Amino acid sequence: MSFQRMCEMGKGRGARMVAVGAVALMVLLAPTHAAAKDKKKKQVDLSANPLADVNSKQPDKELYDKAMLAIKKGRFDQARLDLQTLLNTYPDSEYQMRAKLAVGDSWFKEGGTAALTQAEAEYKDFITFFPQTPEAAEAQMKVGDIYYMQMEKPDRDFTNAQNAEREYRAMISQFPDSPLVPRAKQKLREVQEVLAEREFLIGQYYESRENWAGGLARLQTVADTYPLYSKSDQLWILIGDSYAGEAQQVRASAALPAAVRERLTQVYLDKAAAAYDHVITRYPMAQHVEDARDRLIGMNRPIPEPTQAEIAANDAEERSRQPMRFTDKTLGILKHGPTVVEAAHVGDPTLDSPDRVIAPDVTRENQQIFMQAFKAEQPGAAAATQTAKSAAPAGAAGQSGEPGTDQGATAPLEFEKVPSGDNGGGTGIGAAIVSAPNGAASETPGATAPPRSTPADPNAVVKAVGSTTTSLPASEAPTSAPSQVNDIQPGQVPAQPATTVAKGKKKVKAPKADLSSVSSSKKKKKKGLSKLNPF
Repeated sequence: MSFQRMCEMGKGRGARMVAVGAVALMVLLAPTHAAAKDKKKKQVDLSANPLADVNSKQPDKELYDKAMLAIKKGRFDQARLDLQTLLNTYPDSEYQMRAKLAVGDSWFKEGGTAALTQAEAEYKDFITFFPQTPEAAEAQMKVGDIYYMQMEKPDRDFTNAQNAEREYRAMISQFPDSPLVPRAKQKLREVQEVLAEREFLIGQYYESRENWAGGLARLQTVADTYPLYSKSDQLWILIGDSYAGEAQQVRASAALPAAVRERLTQVYLDKAAAAYDHVITRYPMAQHVEDARDRLIGMNRPIPEPTQAEIAANDAEERSRQPMRFTDKTLGILKHGPTVVEAAHVGDPTLDSPDRVIAPDVTRENQQIFMQAFKAEQPGAAAATQTAKSAAPAGAAGQSGEPGTDQGATAPLEFEKVPSGDNGGGTGIGAAIVSAPNGAASETPGATAPPRSTPADPNAVVKAVGSTTTSLPASEAPTSAPSQVNDIQPGQVPAQPATTVAKGKKKVKAPKADLSSVSSSKKKKKKGLSKLNPF
């Protein structure tokens, strides 16, 4: 056998051996591939649903599993169709509650304004039909999340933020034992951070325009409603500055009496100092606490010392906040919603909002402060007057109309009855001076008194009005009125107009006035490039 034949036979045997090896490898790998395929099927098999804790093949269970798989893959319309079939066909199924909640979840995951509105309606219906189930707390939490996802920035529309605050508060109060309560509280803190920021910006604007009533109304509302606000220390400093501004405005008012002005200034300065004290005692670890200390030192007021409990509580609040980074500021400009990284993560949020403080309330409070200042001033003035009267000499008391102790004091006026008509007199009641001031006899009203030659008593209570002489002295006589320059006297000829001057037989015109500096409506001819100017 030749060598070439032997090579050909070797090649044929090698090919057969390779083929046999390939077949054997396929036979060995076939079970492994089948096992992997079975394993993959087990991963996506939803027959063993943890919600029902059973492994059944009932029709309602098949519909529910099919709908869950469709929601997972984003086919929300198909999922809602299967769920609605389950609800209508099997009213007694154990998957009724979960199917009703899954309908709301499909709308929630689909997103969009219209879909989220439908999701809210479905969740509200679920809470109405199943209020005592643990899933009801989940549905209420989802309602709050719907409004939280649609919140605007603090300087935009705040309706969604208000609705989110209402829904989270309802979830915490209606389901206090739910495991979702901590998450709801944190969401509520973030929502209240946005609402507080909005009110703070408005109050800061009013305060910068010296509108004290409007600024105090907004700032005090934030201070009463949102004590966990990240800028509460700066807020209370603005409240103190507003009261200090009112004190300065009162001090500069010259229309108020000096004593009232001083009293009002003191009242407003006390309010400002109380606000600065609150910054130091409530927020001792905040950023602007040193500003409050400096203001108290400038007012010459004592600086309070916070307790260890207050320091520890505020330190926990400040440590729970995340600092605002550059990336947060950049994303805050680009994204739709607000940035809430500075919201606190400890402390209980406010569940019941107190009454809002409005500008008319602040104005009425200022009016009451003014009235109290004026009322407090009146008794002091009366007491000072009484002290001055008691310290005055006896003669001065007699001159002022008060009964004195000296013999030169005048007697008071007394009334006596005039004889009636039966006694031959008049029919009325008159008054007579029992002791006349000048020593003359008492006279009845209407009687003519003879001219008196004695001088009037300087200490008399009632002094005569006017003078006894009828002619005025030369020094007091009125001067004659000056003659009118423009009047034409009889026999005179009116003056000629200023436009001409008579000079013999010729009339010479008066020189023209220089009107170069006077504006005129006459248009002047334009020269050069001015012709191109249409104005």
